[in-house]
Amino acid sequence: MGSPITCHVLDASLGRPASGITAILSRLSHDGQSATVISTGETNHDGRIPALVPDSAKEALQWSQGGTFRITFRTKEYFDRTGRQSFYPFVDVNFTIPANPEGHYHVPLLLSPFSYTTYRGS
Repeated sequence: MGSPITCHVLDASLGRPASGITAILSRLSHDGQSATVISTGETNHDGRIPALVPDSAKEALQWSQGGTFRITFRTKEYFDRTGRQSFYPFVDVNFTIPANPEGHYHVPLLLSPFSYTTYRGS
């Protein structure tokens, strides 16, 4: 099995993938008050991070237990690099995975300088 969690970012205002965005995957505590970083990646030329959970981080993921996770997309650096003003310096996407999950979870982010949308992809 490859990475159990993947993501990609599309720049909706330009109609193309957003490359070079750092994404940080964390596991949230049961009360949501603290987070443990599992891995960090950067979107490629296609706006994807196909191995957000590399083999070296799979133990920290505690996949079979499920839980609540967060992907923090560092969007300010992307917009600064492309010479555009933006409203959101980062986007946090929180999601819950059940215990003993099947398959993988894909988290797309549709981004523009003043809005964003996310959903569970396939």
